Amino acid sequence: MLLQVKHIKKYYGTGQNRTTALRDVSFDVEKGDFISIMGASGSGKTTLLNCLSTIDTASSGEVILDGRDITKLPEKDVAAFRRENLGFIFQDSNLLDTLTMEENIGLSLTIKQLAPDDVDRRTKEIAEKLGISETMKKFPYQVSGGQKQRCAAARAVVTNPKLVLADEPTGALDSKSAKTLMELLSKLNKTLDTTILLVTHDSLAASYANRILFLRDGKIFYELNKGTKANQDFYHNILRVLSEMGGENPLC
Repeated sequence: MLLQVKHIKKYYGTGQNRTTALRDVSFDVEKGDFISIMGASGSGKTTLLNCLSTIDTASSGEVILDGRDITKLPEKDVAAFRRENLGFIFQDSNLLDTLTMEENIGLSLTIKQLAPDDVDRRTKEIAEKLGISETMKKFPYQVSGGQKQRCAAARAVVTNPKLVLADEPTGALDSKSAKTLMELLSKLNKTLDTTILLVTHDSLAASYANRILFLRDGKIFYELNKGTKANQDFYHNILRVLSEMGGENPLC
C-alpha cells in the first residue's frame, strides 16, 4: 500500500471557536491509483490535500506514505520529504517567469544535483510525452494557459515522485485545454504508473480518475469506482452522486 490515511481529524481554533474541517477520514491508495476528491466548498477537500502534502498538519490520525508516518516528520525534514516524494500541480501553474519552460521543468532535477546530461534527457522525454517540446525555449508568458499547465504537470512528474497532488488543475483553463490536460494526466497514470490525487469541482475532469471520494462536512460521504465504465458513463454516475449530495452544480 503506497498511502494509508487513518482517522484523520483537523480542527482550527480552540474552545467555542473551534471549527472541525476533517472528521475521521480514512482511505487507502495503491501505487498507480488515480483518485479524485470532490465536494462542495468547505467540505474539507483542500484541507485534506494540505494534510497529505505536509503543507498543513492533521490534529490527529496518521498519514503513512510508503511506510512513513508524515504527521510525525520533524519540521527540518519536511522540505526534503516533499522534494523527494511529492509532485504538485496547482490551479495557477506557479511557473517561474524568469526561466524558460525547459528550465522550469528541469529545476527540481538540478536541485537534486543530477548531471546536466541527465537533466536534459529527462526534461526532453517528459516534454515530449506532454506535447510541449516546441515550447521548451519559450518563457511562460509567451505560451498559452494550457501549455503552462502541461509544463507544470511535466515539472511535477519529472522527478518520478511517489505521489502527485493536483489541486483544481483545470480551474483556469478553457474546456478544450482542460480536456487535453486530463487526457495527458490519464496517459501519465497509465504509461508511467504515476499515482495521482486530484481535487476538483469539475465532474468531467473527475471522470478521468479510477476512483472518486466525495466529501461532505469533513467526512467521506460516498466512494465511486470506475471499473470498466467509459468516461461518459462514469461522468453521469458522478453527476448522480453530486445531485444526491445536495444538488450542487457539478460544473461550477
